[in-house]
Amino acid sequence: MEILVLGLVVFVGAHAVPARPALRAALVGRLGARGYRAAFGILSLLGFVLIVYGFGLARSEGVPVLYYPPAWTRHIAMLLMLFAFILLPATYLPGRIKATVKHPMITAVKTWALAHLLVNGDVASLVLFGTFLAWGVYDRISLKRRPAPEPVRGSLRNDILAVVIGGALYAAFVWKLHLWLIGVPILA
Repeated sequence: MEILVLGLVVFVGAHAVPARPALRAALVGRLGARGYRAAFGILSLLGFVLIVYGFGLARSEGVPVLYYPPAWTRHIAMLLMLFAFILLPATYLPGRIKATVKHPMITAVKTWALAHLLVNGDVASLVLFGTFLAWGVYDRISLKRRPAPEPVRGSLRNDILAVVIGGALYAAFVWKLHLWLIGVPILA
């Protein structure tokens, strides 16, 4: 469990820096723009690897279960995950989805975390998904205090692409990818 927590501290810590513009500016001033991006990328990757390894280790060692979710929460989680998968490509494909949601990546992360909290009651899952949900809420609030980027006029074509790509990814995860990557089947 310690490795999972360390990974979360590193990953969320790196992602919390942009929420503090003065700190980010100081780091860019000291490291340069490329150096900052490299450090951010390295810390993010390191944190991600530690999270994946630590979560797998915690699950294999067995962690206490605090609650057993009812079976019907799986259906809610699956619906939420469809929206999360659509929001991911919408982050990079400006359209009405991105304009309406404003920050689709953060919304996707919060939706992913909430969906997984609905269906997992073990301590490792609560730590992992609860941390990401809390970070998502914090980051979304901090974005309201930062200067807004210029609105990008998107196209309906991009929205259609986001839905098609997100839907295809969702279908692949439900079909087999979740089992292959995470070790847990979606459709039992």
